[in-house]
Amino acid sequence: MSSTQVATATAVRPFEIDVSEEALDDLRRRIEATRWPDSELVGDRSQGVQLAALKALADYWKHEYDFGRVQARLNALPQFTTEIDGVDIHFIHVRSQHEDALPLIMTHGWPGSVIEQIDTVGPLTDPTAHGGSAADAFHLVLPSIPGYGFSGRPTELGWNLPRFARAWAELMERLGYTRYVAQGGDVGAGITDAMGRLGPEGLIGIHTNLLVPALNNPAALPASTEQEQTALAAIKTFQTTGNGYFVEQSTRPQTIGYALLDSPVSLAAWVIDHDTDAYYKIAAAFTEDEPSGNLTRDHILDNVTLYWLTETGASAARSYWEAYGADAPGAGQPLPPDVRIPVAFSTFPGEIWRTPRSWVEASYANVVYFNEADRGGHFAAWEEPELFASELRAAFTSLRNGRSS
Repeated sequence: MSSTQVATATAVRPFEIDVSEEALDDLRRRIEATRWPDSELVGDRSQGVQLAALKALADYWKHEYDFGRVQARLNALPQFTTEIDGVDIHFIHVRSQHEDALPLIMTHGWPGSVIEQIDTVGPLTDPTAHGGSAADAFHLVLPSIPGYGFSGRPTELGWNLPRFARAWAELMERLGYTRYVAQGGDVGAGITDAMGRLGPEGLIGIHTNLLVPALNNPAALPASTEQEQTALAAIKTFQTTGNGYFVEQSTRPQTIGYALLDSPVSLAAWVIDHDTDAYYKIAAAFTEDEPSGNLTRDHILDNVTLYWLTETGASAARSYWEAYGADAPGAGQPLPPDVRIPVAFSTFPGEIWRTPRSWVEASYANVVYFNEADRGGHFAAWEEPELFASELRAAFTSLRNGRSS
């Protein structure tokens, strides 16, 4: 490969979204043409997304939602693409006006996207306008995981958590950051945990709001206190009755993918049926017009609409097969057992389980920050962006100005 070809392959290119009216007209038509099932036979979500909630969502989507929102909101931010390991990576990159800002790469999860993170941009990059100080500032990188949003959809096997982690390290190097931190929740927590274990040059600390080792092997964690036993019971409930999406996507993602690409209402149902706390908050936003924090009807539909317009329902589902499926090429290939860099953790009351401090300390050797937030759930950055930003400021305070341990 010539130097010109290398430069072209590694180039960082500005990116703007341009959604055609034909695509939006097709979306409206498909929402209108939805064929509805009978109502569930129970009074809760134990049979899945409730008919009244989904009809209210579809009605708002069809009659009141501004279909140009996704394009407008994302194009208001500096977006770029660059090719890494054969796949185009889409990312938002906002540099703070404060010269000593700490570079941060923050990774979304499923069924999220960069949409769930963009309201943290202001608080993180411009803290003086949001109750913080210049010393709290971050240069912020928000990548779309391959197979999600406007990143490319992998056409070969092997895009698992370690490969995502290596791609993010390459991205930060390509952007010129030689000293940075990483954050993630949900799948993003898995990628961030993998980054911590791989320890790429320049990564000085990580923060997550989902304890990855607890899902991998909860039996290995302390279980003597009431808080620990409550957390274990919550994980057991999730793994027995709450993880239908996880089982389907980690074993047969292609099967559900047909519905996700053909019916926008099926896509919406699949996306909002993640966990009990988030589901009821989202349902209340549509049936009672009572949003929880930033989980408004428009914000929820921004995320669903992004999945639809980018046709990534199936490819995002396949990321679970790659990361967690027993049939995937990377199954059974362990990451390094230890995270040697500093680790920070925040737990939110509406999360699938409330992580005890003892679990974090049993999972990571160098815990520099732990806090129990007073509100927020699984999609903490989306639901409570200001609170979430304050958590990250506090979490990484000790790692600024070369004070990492």
